[in-house]
Amino acid sequence: MLSIVIPSRNEIFLKKTIEDVLLKATGEIEIFPILDGYEIPEEEIVHDSRVHYLRIPKGDGKCHKRQGINMMVEQCHGEYVMSLDAHCMMAKGFDEQLAKDHKPNWVQIPRRQRLDAEKWCIEESEEKRLPIDYEYIMFKQLLNKDDGIHGFRWDLRTAERANIMIDDTITFQGSCWFMTKDWFKARGFMDTKYQGWGQEAEEISFETWKNGGEVKTNKNTWYAHLHKGKKYGTMWHMSKDENKKSYQYSYDYWINKNKDFFITLIEKFSPLPHWPSDWKERIWK
Repeated sequence: MLSIVIPSRNEIFLKKTIEDVLLKATGEIEIFPILDGYEIPEEEIVHDSRVHYLRIPKGDGKCHKRQGINMMVEQCHGEYVMSLDAHCMMAKGFDEQLAKDHKPNWVQIPRRQRLDAEKWCIEESEEKRLPIDYEYIMFKQLLNKDDGIHGFRWDLRTAERANIMIDDTITFQGSCWFMTKDWFKARGFMDTKYQGWGQEAEEISFETWKNGGEVKTNKNTWYAHLHKGKKYGTMWHMSKDENKKSYQYSYDYWINKNKDFFITLIEKFSPLPHWPSDWKERIWK
């Protein structure tokens, strides 16, 4: 069984996402939508025996994405767990494909397409835009010391490694990930020291690489994710204070306390776009 958590706050495409997952899954699944500090109208509730809503009461107004995912992992029955944003469309059979390809110490990220949420299809563009198969760590943000660690799509790697269907990736966006429940619990993911939802992908990818696991992009299946932008807004209340604390914790933990690991990881994927040859001296000057 695959257990899928869908964290949500004021998400207008939550119902469509749940219905799409139910339609596209071909194996046994259960879905845990998390209503973080809000309620939805009766007509927005999906009545299906596989759907189990988890509710986090209104209170401090902060984001409880990590706490909600941890709630799901404690209650779910699946051998596998997946987190999915509440504005995503899936490929048919995504669940069985990921399970078939999986290894116990892996984290898998399906190929990411772009979602046209109003038409509920992969976004069409006059430009021939590549799917997002890889991300890299942006260098300039690291020089700010307290702005966390952030990824960005790596189009060159996507083009150069197009024929490698399951491949290593240094990090990912965070809108979808897949792993065994055992690996999640063994690594203690969704550590609330990060606060809010900041640095989710960095926590998962770095902890996995550091502890003998591997993070894989799987091009045998895909999901399509909505870029909300100005049209749809964040939907979530983004606490700047929470995010700042999360970024500061992440930076200190990975750049300072795990310096040797961080260097090894960067060197494994080098050259990264826009990284200078003297990057070590500039980060730790």
